[in-house]
Amino acid sequence: MVLKESDSELAAGDAAPAFELEGADGETHSLESFADAEALLVVFTCNHCPYAKAKFDLLNELADEYDDVAVVGINPNDAEEYPDDSLEAMREYVDDGTIQYDAYLRDASQAVARAYGAVCTPDPFLFENTEDGFQLVYQGRLDDALNPDDEPTRFHIREAIEAVLAGESVDLEWQPSQGCSIKWTDD
Repeated sequence: MVLKESDSELAAGDAAPAFELEGADGETHSLESFADAEALLVVFTCNHCPYAKAKFDLLNELADEYDDVAVVGINPNDAEEYPDDSLEAMREYVDDGTIQYDAYLRDASQAVARAYGAVCTPDPFLFENTEDGFQLVYQGRLDDALNPDDEPTRFHIREAIEAVLAGESVDLEWQPSQGCSIKWTDD
């Protein structure tokens, strides 16, 4: 396990990079799949990383709590080297209720993770749905619990979501998320 901090090259106001990915539900999902949402939370995550696993419950709660926010997990890890991150294993996590996001997608080519500049799991990106499409309003940690066993006292992502839903600008310092490095196929 290599601990990494998020360091995307996307900036506030940047458009969400397009994707078309297979989901654990057997459907293909794209940005257009979530066009009815006021906000889109894209989290690069996986099944095996303890940092990512520690955020499953929070992401499930967000997906359940906010009807106007689409919570989308994208798993880009090399499934040959890390079979726990295969599409089949992702389906098991969805089927048994471990993951209850609006969509859990497989980025087998890793092109989407590279387009977003994702480097770790979890690596969250919050986009507001504007007349110009989804635009980045926050990229950084989900909460202040940086280690898997820590209990959070502040939920940065909730603050950002609440601002978007209230029609306000997100006034948060972008502090990097941290977690396991993405398992690239060419490393």
